[in-house]
Amino acid sequence: MKILITGAKGFVGKNLCAVLKNVKDGKDKTRPDLNIEEIFEYDVDSSPADLETYCAQANFVFNLAGVNRPQTQEEFMQGNFGFASTLLETLKKYDNKCPVMLSSSIQATLIGRYAQGEYGKSKKAGEELFFEYEREGGGQVCVYRFPNLFGKWCRPNYNSAVATFCNNIANDLPITVNDRAIELELLYIDDLVAEMLDLLEGKGHRCNYDGLTPVESKNGRYYYAPITHKVSLGEIVDLLYAFRAQSETLIIPEIPNGSFAKKLYSTYLSYLPKEKVAFDLKMNVDARGSFTELLKTENCGQVSINISKPGITKGQHWHHTKWEFFIVVAGRGLIQQRKIGTNEVLNFEVSGKKIQAVHMLPGYTHNIINLSDTENLVTVMWANERFDPNHPDTFFEIVE
Repeated sequence: MKILITGAKGFVGKNLCAVLKNVKDGKDKTRPDLNIEEIFEYDVDSSPADLETYCAQANFVFNLAGVNRPQTQEEFMQGNFGFASTLLETLKKYDNKCPVMLSSSIQATLIGRYAQGEYGKSKKAGEELFFEYEREGGGQVCVYRFPNLFGKWCRPNYNSAVATFCNNIANDLPITVNDRAIELELLYIDDLVAEMLDLLEGKGHRCNYDGLTPVESKNGRYYYAPITHKVSLGEIVDLLYAFRAQSETLIIPEIPNGSFAKKLYSTYLSYLPKEKVAFDLKMNVDARGSFTELLKTENCGQVSINISKPGITKGQHWHHTKWEFFIVVAGRGLIQQRKIGTNEVLNFEVSGKKIQAVHMLPGYTHNIINLSDTENLVTVMWANERFDPNHPDTFFEIVE
């Protein structure tokens, strides 16, 4: 399959091209039935001759080209309607009836606050042009009305509030939120691209519209990406400030799989300046070695790094409810545990040459001993709860 992408250097185009190249090159094996022979990338710096060549050969067209921030209102129609006309006429010239996807906007509904917008009018005109092309015997037309988009590589201070907020908060710049309660419907770039691949495989999601809401229909006039998120501006900003504070608090907010928070965190990180990509951690250093808290979670404990110098014993305490994993990643050591009130000691020899996870059992006093005379013992430690200095649940008692 040869695929033409117009607007290939834009936000959606860059992400779609990157995914298609990974599939084409065999790096992405999640779409084994998708055989991509060539990807034609067309943008404003391409020549008319390129468009001729690509339209003559393409087996599928993603038309992502468009104008979002023109100098004049007339440019909306020229950029969003004019190029669409050129594309379709070129396909007709070569009698190429391959499927064509059109990137439109929810603003094309011309409903409510979108009723008088020139952008929406130009998008609506483009839609009708495509539908007419299909009615006149052209190829299959797949029209998507996208809501607000977000994700990596989205241009800040352009047409995405999320991109602007991510960029400004990551770079310690001010933001303006006039109404925290305003709700946005947001489509994440990876979810959009997944729908584009579904479309290539003949599994795109069709719909009709009930006002601004897509309603799935097997014979629908439009197509839509089924996974979106409705989130208020206040929620977005609060999450972003929590992400920014992570280098100080070490707390990772809850980011369950598929959640808006997870997608927003990945987006936020893509805007970090170089000086924030790496940050120092507080090392608690003494004659025995060091102990450094690495990450803390909202509800699932924390991870720390412990370094013990040669011959050093650490620990010698127990917990009522707290439990831990000790994972030695370098050096050679001995972990000992004794159930409180008994003399029986559990011994576990551990080494970075054979990485194991050892439970520190509640009600067992435990230690970790560096058995080497020359090497440091490096241990990753996970605890099921964050350390609370007001309720440490830690009690000194020697193992033996």
